[in-house]
Amino acid sequence: MSSKAELIKEMLEMQKKFMEYEHNNGVDPEDYFSPKSGHELDGYRQKYMELAMKVVDMAHEEAGSER
Repeated sequence: MSSKAELIKEMLEMQKKFMEYEHNNGVDPEDYFSPKSGHELDGYRQKYMELAMKVVDMAHEEAGSER
């Protein structure tokens, strides 16, 4: 599996865990956008964005394009 595919797989796992959390607990916007340290969503947005940007950069590199 390519590293891009591994990143996408990790993103899908993150989405699955987020949806499970949301279904069980609901999501308060404050917890999503500025969670307290140690909260289950702490670092989620930053990590997901980091992975997504890596995938975008890899896709552009494969296509020979720029963003």
